[in-house]
Amino acid sequence: MTTGHNKTPNTSAIQALHDELAAVINRLTLDQEDCPTAIPNLSFFRREAPSDPCVCLIEPSIVLVVQGAKQMLIGDDVHEYNTERFLVTSLDLPASSQVLEASPETPSLGLVLKLDMRIIAELISQTKRPIPRGDAAESSAVLGTVTPELLEPFTRLLALLDHTDDMTVLAPLIEREIHYRLLQTDLAPRLWRIVSVGSQSQRIASAIDWLKLNYAQPLRIDELAHHVQMSSSSLHHYFRQLTAKSPLQYQKWLRLNEARRLMLNEGMEAARAAFQVGYESPSQFSREYSRLFGAPPRRDIEALRQNSQTA
Repeated sequence: MTTGHNKTPNTSAIQALHDELAAVINRLTLDQEDCPTAIPNLSFFRREAPSDPCVCLIEPSIVLVVQGAKQMLIGDDVHEYNTERFLVTSLDLPASSQVLEASPETPSLGLVLKLDMRIIAELISQTKRPIPRGDAAESSAVLGTVTPELLEPFTRLLALLDHTDDMTVLAPLIEREIHYRLLQTDLAPRLWRIVSVGSQSQRIASAIDWLKLNYAQPLRIDELAHHVQMSSSSLHHYFRQLTAKSPLQYQKWLRLNEARRLMLNEGMEAARAAFQVGYESPSQFSREYSRLFGAPPRRDIEALRQNSQTA
């Protein structure tokens, strides 16, 4: 289990910045739960009650809670985060997200900013600092301590949502600053390790990219291992360590989610969607779909459409 109990420094400054961020997010998420913004890499979330775990795909991101508390479950690992701790993920991961503290009067509010690990690697090369000391164990999701220096550029980024003429020029600059500020937090050793050339995280990221492009094709582990310059046994070991799934389970997860998207958004019949994502047996597809989403394809899609109409 991964948890954090460190006392956050500069509590009053952090609270003031959280209040500023919460006011913007609260205003822009009324009657919504997950809210994209005009800044492509930035989205907000709002929950007015604690929730059960909800299956999701996490992209490389920083997740900040400015009010309330959440947790992310990846395999057997539980990452709890709140206004004192933030979450960073470095791979595209199947996970479950759960809201721990929220009410209509004090909703759980926060933001997700997609990260570009190439920017972090570039910033590291520019700073020419020695590798920071600390826990550098490889992990796909880690918790860091919130600081005023990290929160402050987020306030300027959110302020651009009311100044759209400035957004195109200034948003990328502020996002780059946020990447830099991450390297000044207690996650610096982990981030250095993640972007190091030849690191296991980097190779598994390449394996995930390959699977996302080839999910409908039969998976040949030897071919994938050769592509990322690993042995088959090492690929299995580190893939499961970093994603809590084997490559085959990850491919299956991609297939089922894409089939769900095709049925929901494009009106495709279940059998055709199953074939398009790589299944040869409709009955196997239905079994595995029900196991992942809790209902057979037709019933699940009908429920999703009904929920979207009543939301």
